[in-house]
Amino acid sequence: MKITVLLFSIFFSLLSFGQVTAEYGFVDAKMASIPVSATTSTTSIANFIQSNFKSDSDRIRAAFFWTTSNIRYDLADMNVTRYSESREDKINRALQSKKGVCSHYAAIFNELAEKMGIQSYVIEGYNKQNGKLANLAHAWNAAKIDSKWYVFDPTWGAGYVNNGKFFKKLNNSYFKVEPSKIISTHMPFDYLWQFLNYPVTNGEFYEGKIHVNKSKKYFDFEREIAKYNNLSQTDQLFESAQRIEKNGLKNALIIERYDGKKKQLVHSRKNTNIDKLNSIVSEMNEAVALLNDFIHYRNQQFKPTFSDVEINNMIQTPRQKLVKCQNDIYAIGDVGDENRSNLLVIKKSISTTLAKAEEHALFVQNYLSKSKLVRKTMFSKSSWLRASSR
Repeated sequence: MKITVLLFSIFFSLLSFGQVTAEYGFVDAKMASIPVSATTSTTSIANFIQSNFKSDSDRIRAAFFWTTSNIRYDLADMNVTRYSESREDKINRALQSKKGVCSHYAAIFNELAEKMGIQSYVIEGYNKQNGKLANLAHAWNAAKIDSKWYVFDPTWGAGYVNNGKFFKKLNNSYFKVEPSKIISTHMPFDYLWQFLNYPVTNGEFYEGKIHVNKSKKYFDFEREIAKYNNLSQTDQLFESAQRIEKNGLKNALIIERYDGKKKQLVHSRKNTNIDKLNSIVSEMNEAVALLNDFIHYRNQQFKPTFSDVEINNMIQTPRQKLVKCQNDIYAIGDVGDENRSNLLVIKKSISTTLAKAEEHALFVQNYLSKSKLVRKTMFSKSSWLRASSR
């Protein structure tokens, strides 16, 4: 079971620090005339964009323009939490209804970018609106264009809310913003996604102290992002939780996100351990099959004839697999209460099977030490073993 935190934010800001977009007039006009048939999925939208624009700069503008122009902010859905909603379901629901909150805007923009081969991320955090801290979490995006990171907020770029109503109005202030500028209003929970070499702490964000402070330890975010991308999901969660804690658990939103990361980490570790358990069972079943092959061969009094090395390998291969299974299963972590009894059964099965394999290995060792005449007198029937199942 995966735990997700849905993020929502009412948006209203008059700040202006995005790039001037007069150069994108052609892109905007083209995306305004996109056929309805090409807007049924992010794949069809991305294909339309790629067929009409060649540069990543134009393509990311097209993704921003389409998302902000076609998705309305859903005030009725602002405080609805859908823990079980997958990213795919979230995107499909927003595309069909043409409505969503910040998590939907960010998910659509991110998927369009990814499908066009542009490195992009959904960023989760909190923000300031007109100098005041918002009481709801928020989601926005970052994308790498021409080897440089920029921040995009398609939610705030879509319009604004006033007196409980949404007013659609394209706001280019939140298109392709320098990370050092948008940090004044957008604070990621995880400072990795500030894209700054001297990250701002939550305390500094509160006080508006966002200027570059080179007395801090230099943070190579490019290297850390590359490292992050190569980590397992479990390790990503662990390191992200550490960074969130390190940057200061300043408010309830940060604490909630930190606790959510830790819960996700527990579930991720449990799922990883279950995957490991399944792998162990699979290897055990392979060992049992090989051991049964050996038992059949032994019951045939080692006929047809194989070399001593081949006979020894026939028993050592399953024995070694079972030794590995036993070592691995005792090193496995928490698999959840619902799987604990299965774990005990599998441990016992491995132990019993390994004991049988050791008996056969001793027999082979003894057999190979004897003369050919003595070997013929050493055989008796052996029972087969059953494979394990979960």
